[in-house]
Amino acid sequence: MHTYRPVELAREHGLTAQAIRNYEERGVLPPAERTATGYRIYTDLHAIALRAYLAQLPAHGYATGGEILRAINNNAVDDALRAVDRSHAQLLRDRETLDVVEAAIGVLTEPAADRPDRLLPVSAVAQRLSVSPATLRKWERAGILTPQRDLATGYRLYSADDVRDAELAHLLRRGGYLLAHIATVVEQVRTAGGVDALAASLAGWRERLTDRGRAMLTAAGRLDDYLRYREQNSTATD
Repeated sequence: MHTYRPVELAREHGLTAQAIRNYEERGVLPPAERTATGYRIYTDLHAIALRAYLAQLPAHGYATGGEILRAINNNAVDDALRAVDRSHAQLLRDRETLDVVEAAIGVLTEPAADRPDRLLPVSAVAQRLSVSPATLRKWERAGILTPQRDLATGYRLYSADDVRDAELAHLLRRGGYLLAHIATVVEQVRTAGGVDALAASLAGWRERLTDRGRAMLTAAGRLDDYLRYREQNSTATD
């Protein structure tokens, strides 16, 4: 079996020897044996584990990538695969969110001449959408709407942007989407700086999701390599 010094494992990936030692301490690499003088002895097991771990990062992120490798190193393969499944499910939700935004963006970017140029009370917004005021308050509790409050009365007041968000929520609710999902979409509109800015960012958003999906394919292959190696060399990992 080939053995490596930390610097030799690190060199392939442009890392430092200290990074390799840190990965071992964090449990994303299996424990290394030591020489009589205390030096770490890394093997092909560690080289394959390192490739697997680094492949998880662009696919699943640091937290989930670490969770996956630690679970495998603790012989909890089901836990590792469950973490992979959760990450894939999140990517699917992100794709669905993007699809919904793309479908709704045309409606939201249409000229909004009929949107108010003044603050509206909850009753006026409810009437506009043919929903009850209680529905708007429920959307507010879900984080979808963030109306202002009248300083004197405490009544809710909705700006043109609030009305836009309410229209988007109404559209998505008719499509059967859950409130938590709708809150995510509305937050995308807000953080992008408005509907126009979000529309301009959709191509980049889809490209990032595609890159993550491709990274997941690579990560799955590296993880399978590691699992197979551990199975074939089980006496070294028990």
